[in-house]
Amino acid sequence: MFISNAYAQTAGAGVDGGLMSFLPLVLMFVVLYFLMIRPQMKRQKEQKSMMDALAKNDEVVTAGGILGRVTKVNESYVTLEVANGTEVVVQKIAISTLLPKGTIKAI
Repeated sequence: MFISNAYAQTAGAGVDGGLMSFLPLVLMFVVLYFLMIRPQMKRQKEQKSMMDALAKNDEVVTAGGILGRVTKVNESYVTLEVANGTEVVVQKIAISTLLPKGTIKAI
Protein backbone atom coordinates (compact mmCIF):
# COMPACT_ATOMS: atom_id res chain seq x y z
CA MET A 1 0.00 0.00 0.00
CA PHE A 2 2.41 2.72 1.18
CA ILE A 3 5.62 0.83 0.51
CA SER A 4 6.62 0.37 -3.09
CA ASN A 5 8.19 -2.83 -4.31
CA ALA A 6 11.98 -2.97 -4.35
CA TYR A 7 13.56 -4.54 -7.39
CA ALA A 8 17.16 -5.71 -7.72
CA GLN A 9 19.41 -3.64 -9.94
CA THR A 10 20.88 -5.18 -13.00
CA ALA A 11 24.62 -5.75 -12.97
CA GLY A 12 25.35 -3.18 -15.65
CA ALA A 13 28.30 -1.46 -13.92
CA GLY A 14 30.60 -4.48 -14.01
CA VAL A 15 34.29 -4.39 -13.08
CA ASP A 16 34.94 -0.90 -14.48
CA GLY A 17 32.37 0.64 -12.13
CA GLY A 18 33.97 -1.01 -9.10
CA LEU A 19 37.43 0.16 -10.08
CA MET A 20 36.22 3.69 -10.72
CA SER A 21 34.67 3.85 -7.25
CA PHE A 22 38.10 3.24 -5.65
CA LEU A 23 39.85 5.85 -7.80
CA PRO A 24 39.03 8.83 -5.50
CA LEU A 25 40.30 6.87 -2.48
CA VAL A 26 43.56 6.00 -4.23
CA LEU A 27 43.93 9.58 -5.44
CA MET A 28 43.45 10.93 -1.89
CA PHE A 29 46.13 8.57 -0.57
CA VAL A 30 48.59 9.68 -3.26
CA VAL A 31 47.96 13.35 -2.48
CA LEU A 32 48.29 12.67 1.26
CA TYR A 33 51.61 10.89 0.67
CA PHE A 34 53.15 13.72 -1.35
CA LEU A 35 51.82 16.55 0.84
CA MET A 36 52.26 15.12 4.34
CA ILE A 37 54.10 11.81 4.67
CA ARG A 38 57.02 12.40 2.30
CA PRO A 39 58.01 15.86 3.65
CA GLN A 40 57.81 14.53 7.23
CA MET A 41 60.12 11.62 6.38
CA LYS A 42 62.54 14.07 4.75
CA ARG A 43 62.56 16.28 7.89
CA GLN A 44 63.18 13.25 10.11
CA LYS A 45 66.09 12.17 7.91
CA GLU A 46 67.64 15.66 8.04
CA GLN A 47 67.19 15.80 11.85
CA LYS A 48 68.85 12.40 12.28
CA SER A 49 71.81 13.35 10.09
CA MET A 50 72.19 16.63 12.02
CA MET A 51 72.21 14.76 15.36
CA ASP A 52 74.75 12.24 14.07
CA ALA A 53 77.02 15.06 12.87
CA LEU A 54 77.07 16.96 16.19
CA ALA A 55 80.62 17.71 17.26
CA LYS A 56 82.45 19.67 19.92
CA ASN A 57 82.16 23.50 19.62
CA ASP A 58 78.95 23.35 17.54
CA GLU A 59 76.43 26.00 18.54
CA VAL A 60 72.90 24.68 18.96
CA VAL A 61 69.40 25.54 20.14
CA THR A 62 67.44 23.03 22.20
CA ALA A 63 63.72 22.34 21.90
CA GLY A 64 63.25 24.43 25.05
CA GLY A 65 64.98 27.43 23.47
CA ILE A 66 68.30 27.18 25.32
CA LEU A 67 71.31 28.30 23.28
CA GLY A 68 74.63 26.67 23.99
CA ARG A 69 77.93 25.39 22.70
CA VAL A 70 78.53 21.64 22.60
CA THR A 71 81.36 20.52 24.90
CA LYS A 72 80.82 16.73 24.97
CA VAL A 73 78.92 14.34 22.74
CA ASN A 74 77.89 10.87 23.94
CA GLU A 75 75.75 8.25 22.27
CA SER A 76 72.44 9.73 23.46
CA TYR A 77 73.43 12.82 25.48
CA VAL A 78 75.08 16.14 24.71
CA THR A 79 76.72 18.50 27.21
CA LEU A 80 76.11 22.18 26.43
CA GLU A 81 77.94 25.15 27.85
CA VAL A 82 75.22 27.79 28.32
CA ALA A 83 77.41 30.32 30.18
CA ASN A 84 81.02 30.50 31.30
CA GLY A 85 81.50 27.50 33.62
CA THR A 86 77.84 26.43 33.42
CA GLU A 87 77.14 23.17 31.62
CA VAL A 88 73.83 21.43 31.00
CA VAL A 89 73.37 17.81 29.91
CA VAL A 90 70.51 17.26 27.43
CA GLN A 91 69.36 14.39 25.26
CA LYS A 92 70.40 14.50 21.61
CA ILE A 93 66.78 14.49 20.51
CA ALA A 94 66.29 17.78 22.37
CA ILE A 95 68.61 19.56 19.92
CA SER A 96 66.38 21.29 17.40
CA THR A 97 68.69 23.57 15.40
CA LEU A 98 72.36 23.76 14.55
CA LEU A 99 73.44 27.41 14.43
CA PRO A 100 76.20 28.88 12.25
CA LYS A 101 79.59 29.29 13.91
CA GLY A 102 80.00 32.56 15.80
CA THR A 103 76.30 33.08 16.49
CA ILE A 104 76.76 32.86 20.27
CA LYS A 105 79.40 35.38 21.33
CA ALA A 106 78.61 35.81 25.06
CA ILE A 107 79.85 32.36 26.14
